[in-house]
Amino acid sequence: MFACLMSTLPSWPLLFVALLVGVIQCFQSKAAELDHDKFAVKRTSMVKTQIEARGVSDQRVLRAMLATPRHEFVPDELKSKAYEDSPLPIGHGQTISQPYIVALMTEALRPREHERVLEIGTGSGYQAAVLSPLVKEVFTMEIVEPLAQRAAATLARLGYLNVLVRAGDGWLGWPEKAPFDAIIVTCAPDKVPPALKEQLKDGGRMVIPVGKEGEVQQLILLEKNGASLNQRALLPVRFVPMTGARPE
Repeated sequence: MFACLMSTLPSWPLLFVALLVGVIQCFQSKAAELDHDKFAVKRTSMVKTQIEARGVSDQRVLRAMLATPRHEFVPDELKSKAYEDSPLPIGHGQTISQPYIVALMTEALRPREHERVLEIGTGSGYQAAVLSPLVKEVFTMEIVEPLAQRAAATLARLGYLNVLVRAGDGWLGWPEKAPFDAIIVTCAPDKVPPALKEQLKDGGRMVIPVGKEGEVQQLILLEKNGASLNQRALLPVRFVPMTGARPE
């Protein structure tokens, strides 16, 4: 009976391996927790010193910025810089915008819970992620297909289920999903695309940088009132240019 009982027990080498695996997994889990805490501390500092201190006061926007893990939207080698006060390259000649600009544009857009928003210039997907908890649906377009695919995968992995990504020409907008309550553009055309004006609902808002490539552009807030668009300049900015067709 004793011999039978002994045969059912794991051998000492196997037991040691099992214990070692358990210890490694415990350290990995603890390291992941510390890494998460490190980014959470950096994100809190970013919101307080880079965004709130500069005048962004909408509490819904501040909470969204605080909850959105910007480090998940930058290349691995730049994660340590994810919460710095600057844009960062994401490949294909594109960038993820400075956190303050993302917050400022989001606040200017005045997103509401029941609204459908179009974003032109998905990039990494970060701006769409910030908008996700603030609105009903986000439709986001990116002309660089590999970036669109990567952003879609990142957003899905992180659970942003109300964001739909499309690879396509933002100059043309997304007519099949129009009209939109609000439109946000994160690349700069030399003028406001006519299709985007048409796809904006009456009473809707559009935040868009306008200006030529290589020059200082103006970030503009447009509000649609019937056939007219009221326009207000917010501040000078510098965005990557909008590319694509220019049908007239």
